[in-house]
Amino acid sequence: MAGIGRRDLVSRSLSGLVVVFGILGGIYRGGSVWILVVALLALFSLSEYYRLLSLVGQYRLSRGVGYISALAVILSSAEGVRPVSIALILSLTVYAIFMIEMVRRQLWGVSFAIGNVGGTLSGILFIIVPWTCMILLRNLPTGSFVLVTLFACTWSCDVTAYLVGARWGKVKLCENISPKKTWEGFIGGVLGSVLMIAVIVFVTEQPPFPLFLIGLICSFAGQLGDLAESLIKREAGAKDAGRLIPGHGGVLDRFDSILINGLLTYLIFGVILL
Repeated sequence: MAGIGRRDLVSRSLSGLVVVFGILGGIYRGGSVWILVVALLALFSLSEYYRLLSLVGQYRLSRGVGYISALAVILSSAEGVRPVSIALILSLTVYAIFMIEMVRRQLWGVSFAIGNVGGTLSGILFIIVPWTCMILLRNLPTGSFVLVTLFACTWSCDVTAYLVGARWGKVKLCENISPKKTWEGFIGGVLGSVLMIAVIVFVTEQPPFPLFLIGLICSFAGQLGDLAESLIKREAGAKDAGRLIPGHGGVLDRFDSILINGLLTYLIFGVILL
């Protein structure tokens, strides 16, 4: 297939299968197993995000504070997190960083409070909170089914957008953010996600309306989430967030779309329709 190297396609497919089985296994087992899977993926993604910010130059991040805050947010979801709990954790994180910068300023006459707070905290909001929403989704009565549908639609969107864009893509979508993405690929991703929802509705005989909301979220929001990560990489001058997953780059590269998808799906199924 033009535009897709055979070796790259095989590597991408094999590593993708490992990721799929790991995610589905975690969702099936639920409980502490799913929390562990989420924690590992979220922390690896956060580490890659902090690495990207460090390449920009003006950021001096308190990574240790960020990781502690991330774990606190994730573990708090084990018992059913309340919004005020996350707010308290984030507020304490800000004050902890301010204290670090006060010491730095007092001892060495220089500080990076604005960039440190913004960079460290943005990683928690961008990555950790959405993953926490997926832990909370699993705790709902139909949570496992919703999560499987969410990931299936996201992956279908990613795969079809990649294949259609590589084969037929001509009109650039956002060439200054992600040069390889095209409108043809974007439309292919939308169709792939909607088709997956249609298959799930047909096979499971579930009411179509709420499930098609997931399909629409994954069709549009997920691809915008992908572009958001591409924007960060462009500013950092990096091709990939990491190299952990062969053929995909880093963990954040593989799961950038699921972040906004999980956040919005929890908003619908865990807040609005609950």
